[in-house]
Amino acid sequence: MTKRIGLYPGTFDPLTRGHVDLVERAVKLVDELVIGVAINRDKGPLFTLEERVAMVEEEVARISKNSGVTIRVVPFETLLMKFAEEVGASIVIRGLRAISDFEYEYQMVGMNQALNDEIETVFLMADARYQSIASRLVKEIARLGGDISSFVPDKVAVKLRSRFTAA
Repeated sequence: MTKRIGLYPGTFDPLTRGHVDLVERAVKLVDELVIGVAINRDKGPLFTLEERVAMVEEEVARISKNSGVTIRVVPFETLLMKFAEEVGASIVIRGLRAISDFEYEYQMVGMNQALNDEIETVFLMADARYQSIASRLVKEIARLGGDISSFVPDKVAVKLRSRFTAA
């Protein structure tokens, strides 16, 4: 039996509790999980690629240990399907929060299937506690001095607060 490798891509700027929830559920579906941290210059990330990779690695180490599933965090700047092929993924894991997410993701699945119809996309609904969390909103709340502790892991919250107090 071949090893089932899943790919969970995103910019993770910053990593939220919703992202962590999806990782915890994704490891139930795969033998290995690759978290692809996208280098997306168009989005103008708050954190550098190295900072985002480090934050994700730190938060998912516990999940990997508890689940027994290998989790690798790998930066990428290429087509998602090309990256999935490079890491040997047979499934791409995407999170859905709202109908607006579905409309965008539906289009992406069609395009991705045209590029490689051997790789399946699996949608996981965000836990109800995390459905409203969006990285861009978390950054805005942090920038304005609001409480972000329920939206991001504790260590990420510290990094976010320091980023805006240093600015």
